[in-house]
Amino acid sequence: MENPYILMLIALTVLAIIDLVVGVSNDAVNFLNSAIGSKAIPVKKILIIASLGVFVGSVTSSGMMEVARKGIFVPSEFYFNEIMYIFMAVMITDILLLDVFNSLGMPTSTTVSIVFELLGAAVAMALIKIYTSDSGETAANLGKYINTETAMFIIFGILLSVVVAFSIGAIVQFVSRMIYSFHLESRPSYINALFGGFAITAITYFIVIKGLKGTPYYKDVKHLIEGNLSLILLIGFAFWSVISQLLIKVFKVNVLKLIIGIGTFSLALAFAGNDLVNFIGVPIAALNSYEAWQASGVAADAFSMGILGKKVPSNVWMLLIAGAIMVVTIWTSKKAKTVIETGINLSRQGEGHEKFQPNPMSRVVVRAAMGINQGISYIISKKTLTFVDSKFEKPVIELSKDKSFEMPAFDMIRASVNLIVAGILISIGTSLKLPLSTTYVTFMVAMGTSLADRAWGRESAVYRVAGVINVVGGWFMTALVAFLAAATVAYLINLGGISMVGVLLLLVFGLIARNSIRHKKKSQEEKKQMYIERAELITINGVIEESSDHIAEVAARVNKLYTNVVDDLANHDVNKLRKTDKHVGKLNEEIDELKDGVFYFIKSLDDTSVQASRFYILVLGYLQDVAQSISYISRASYKHVNNNHKNLKKGQLKDLKGIDNQLTDLLEEVSSIFENRTFDKLDQVLVEKQELLNDVSDSIEKQVARIRTDETSPKNTTLYFSVLLETKDLLGALMSLLQTYEEFHLSTKEVE
Repeated sequence: MENPYILMLIALTVLAIIDLVVGVSNDAVNFLNSAIGSKAIPVKKILIIASLGVFVGSVTSSGMMEVARKGIFVPSEFYFNEIMYIFMAVMITDILLLDVFNSLGMPTSTTVSIVFELLGAAVAMALIKIYTSDSGETAANLGKYINTETAMFIIFGILLSVVVAFSIGAIVQFVSRMIYSFHLESRPSYINALFGGFAITAITYFIVIKGLKGTPYYKDVKHLIEGNLSLILLIGFAFWSVISQLLIKVFKVNVLKLIIGIGTFSLALAFAGNDLVNFIGVPIAALNSYEAWQASGVAADAFSMGILGKKVPSNVWMLLIAGAIMVVTIWTSKKAKTVIETGINLSRQGEGHEKFQPNPMSRVVVRAAMGINQGISYIISKKTLTFVDSKFEKPVIELSKDKSFEMPAFDMIRASVNLIVAGILISIGTSLKLPLSTTYVTFMVAMGTSLADRAWGRESAVYRVAGVINVVGGWFMTALVAFLAAATVAYLINLGGISMVGVLLLLVFGLIARNSIRHKKKSQEEKKQMYIERAELITINGVIEESSDHIAEVAARVNKLYTNVVDDLANHDVNKLRKTDKHVGKLNEEIDELKDGVFYFIKSLDDTSVQASRFYILVLGYLQDVAQSISYISRASYKHVNNNHKNLKKGQLKDLKGIDNQLTDLLEEVSSIFENRTFDKLDQVLVEKQELLNDVSDSIEKQVARIRTDETSPKNTTLYFSVLLETKDLLGALMSLLQTYEEFHLSTKEVE
C-alpha cells in the first residue's frame, strides 16, 4: 500500500513545479501590467522589484495554506486514499486549465480555479462514498462532507470583487484626473507630495496587513496595529507626505515613479502571499497527510484525515524554493509576456491593433453607454461639461516621428491609481479573511481606470469591451470547467487507481508539450504578420522595402494556396480543402490588418515621401483583390466538394492543372523579383501574363463547347467557370499591381 502513495507524492511534487510555472505565467499580469504599461521604470528594474516582492511574499504565505487543507471540504469525513485522489485530481486539472488560458493569452484566476477544483473533486469523492457505502446516505447529505458556508463565502467574495474593483477603480481614476489632468508637470509640488503621501501610506499599510498577517511574526506587532489603525494611517500619511515633498524639492525625484516601484513590489508580495497556496498548497497538504498516515500504521482506506483540520506550520524552505521557481519564471516565461500584452492592450490610452473582435454584447454595451452619456449631457450644464473635458485634454507632445515608439500605453497617474486601488482592495479583503482573486481585482481595477480615463473612445470601445467580456466570461467558464474537470478526474482516479494516475500524467505532459509548440508557432507567425507600426520613420526607400516584402509574401502564399486548391479539387479531398480555406482566410485577415494600418503608415511617412502614400494604398488595394480572388476560388471549391457534387472531368482538371503550372512559374518569378529587388525584370513578367490570360480564355471556350456537346452537370459548370473567371480577376489584379509598381519604380529612379 505504501509505494503507490510515494509515487503519488513524487508526481505531486513534479506537478507543483509545473503548476508554479504555468501559474506565474498567468498571474505575472497582476503586478507587472501597470509598471510596464506606463514605462515609468525600465523593464529589467521592474522585474528585479517584482522578483524581490515575490520572494518576500512567498515566506508570508503560510497563513493561506489552510484553504487547501480544510477551507473547502471537511477532511475528517475522508480517508487517506480518498484525500490523495482528491489532491491528484486537483493538481492535474489545475495545470491543464492554466496552461490552456496561458496559451490563449487570457488572464484567469488561479484562486478561482483551485477553489472550484477542490470543490469539484471533493464533491465527486463525497458522492462516490455516499453511493458505494451502506450508510443509507443520499446526495442531500453532501453538506456533511463540504464546507458549504465557507465555500459560498469565498465564491461570493470573488464575485463581489469584480464589481467593486471596477467601480472603485473608475471613481478614483476620475477624481485623480480631475486633480492632475494630463499636465502633470504644471501641478504644484504639494499636490504631488500629498498624492505621494496618500499612495505610499496605502501601499505600506497594504504590505504590513497583507504581508505580515498570517505569519509567525505578526503576533509580535499585533498589539501595536490592532486598535490603532486610524492613528497609524494618519501618522503614515503625514510622514510620507513630508518625505515626498523633500524628495521632489531637494532631490528632484519623480514621486510617481517611486509609487509605481513600491506598488509593484507590494502587489508582487501580495501575489506570492495570497496565490502561492494555489500552486503548492495541495502538494504540501498531501505531504502532511502522508506523514500523518505513515505514522499511524492504519490502512490507507481506514485512516481518517481529521489531522488536516488542525493548523500545521509550513516548511519555510519549501516556500523559499517555490519563491525561487516563481522568480525564474517571471524572467523567462514567454507565455507570461503574452498574457501581460492582453492586459496592457485592453487598457492602453492610444489606438492600435486590437486583439479582440467585436461581438453583439459589446456593441449593445457601447450603444447603451453612448445613450447614457448623451442623457447625462442633457442633465449637467455645458459649463461643467466643458470644465471636465478640459481635464481630459491630452497634451500635444512634440516628438520626431522616429521617437513615437517611446509613448507609453498610459501615464504614471493611471499606473499609480491601478496599484494603489488594487493594493487597498486586496488588503481590505485580507482583513475580512477573503481569499480574493488578485487577478480579478487587478484586472478589473485596470479596466475601470481605463474607462474613467477615456481610453475607450469611439474608435476602440467596441473592441475593448469585447475583450473585457471575453476575459470575464473566461473567468466564469474557469469555475464551471474547473469543477466538472476535477470531478471527472477524481472519479477516473478512484476507478483506476495508480494506473489511471499514470495515464493522466502522460496526458498532462503531452498536452502541455503540444500547447507549448502551438504557442511558439503562433508567436513566430505573429512576428511574420504584416502589421504596420508607426514606430519607424518611413522614407521612399522604406515604402519600397515595405511593399516589396508584402508583395513577395502574398505571391508566394497565393501560389501555394492555388496549387493546393487545384490538387485537392482533383482528389475530391474535403478535409484538405477546409484547411486551405482557413489559410486563405488568414491571408485575407492579414491584408485587412495592413489596410487598417494605413492611417498610421501615412502618419509615419517623412515629409519627402508623402506622395508615396497613394502608391502604397493602391498596392494594398490590389493585394486585397488578389486575396479575395483566391478566397472565392477556395470557398467555391470547398463548397462543391463538401456538398458531394460530382468531381470535375479529366479534361477540366487537365486544363486547370496547366493553368496552375503556368501561374506557379509566374508567381515564383514575381516573388523572386520582389525578394531580390530586381524590378527591371517586371517587363518580362507583364509579357508572360498575357499568355496565361489567353490560356484561361481558351479554357472558358472549351467549356462552352463541352456544354453544347457532352457536359451534363450544371454544378460542375458553375464551379469551373467560377474558378476560371476568378483566376482572370486574380491575374488582372496582379498585373495592375506590377504595372503600378513599375511606374513608381521608374519615377523614383528619375528623381534620384
